Amino acid sequence: MTRPPDIRWASAAQRRRYVAAARRVERRLESSAGRMPGTMGAAAAATLQAGGKRLRPFLVLLCCNAARRLPPHATRVAAAVELLHTATLVHDDVLDGAELRRGRPTVVSEWGPAVATSVGNYLFAAAFAEVVAVADPRAVARLSTVAAGLSEGELLQMNEAHNVDLTPAAYLRRCRLKTGGLFGASCALGALVSGLPEGSVAALDEYGCSLGLAFQIFDDILDLSGEPARTGKQSGTDVRDGTVTLPLIYAVEEHPDLAARLAVRDKDEELVAEIQRSVRRGAAPARARETALGFIAEARDHLDRCGGEVEVDLLRQ
Repeated sequence: MTRPPDIRWASAAQRRRYVAAARRVERRLESSAGRMPGTMGAAAAATLQAGGKRLRPFLVLLCCNAARRLPPHATRVAAAVELLHTATLVHDDVLDGAELRRGRPTVVSEWGPAVATSVGNYLFAAAFAEVVAVADPRAVARLSTVAAGLSEGELLQMNEAHNVDLTPAAYLRRCRLKTGGLFGASCALGALVSGLPEGSVAALDEYGCSLGLAFQIFDDILDLSGEPARTGKQSGTDVRDGTVTLPLIYAVEEHPDLAARLAVRDKDEELVAEIQRSVRRGAAPARARETALGFIAEARDHLDRCGGEVEVDLLRQ
């Protein structure tokens, strides 16, 4: 995260402030892992250092920069959203029995479900310890809401597995809870600790949510054709696990005969590859991409509701 993202900063000083804050966030994450003893500490450190994109803390710091300030608590809430995100990944891997995450062995595959569950629980608690220290009830409430939404979204994903009749609206509801909610909360928390008025906080919350939806759709498209070396996970994971995504929904609409193959619960690798090829040959990936681009446009529209105290050009890139 300390490497500055591809953003046109307003000034070299603004870029330097971001880099310094990003380093402080990394130190806070390292400190959180370091407080855990023995095996659990090693497992927590491994998952926090596994090369994630740090998109959520980046959004916190970006919104602080857009507010033309970088308050002391910015690094706390940036660390909080990454700790919460990582906790959900660890727990998701326990539920899925996943072996790889970001190209590395998962906590559950390397240390077992008991350690992985405990590490996830600790990271979850550590996230709230960071945001409680901000001493703003609104920040605690926002993180609590998104944490509940993440759990609800995961339950929806489990209940909707292999449901080839899933609608785009149902898919987007799940994505709002799982991905959009935390992207939105990251932006809102950055706005809150920067002292922005409620109208701008709400607008940035919606901005982040729309970005999160676009990100998730692009990620789901990549799962159909991405190389493991690039994505950090095995290609075709969604098809294999029965997770019905937007490109798969569009593919079934285009080719109804695909539904029967998607509904198979124990797919062999030949069937997974066959389904992937069928989807890639059709219009579904391009259609899903257009939907994602629509959410990016929607995110930019939300910025029009921000007051003059927000440097929106920084966020429109």
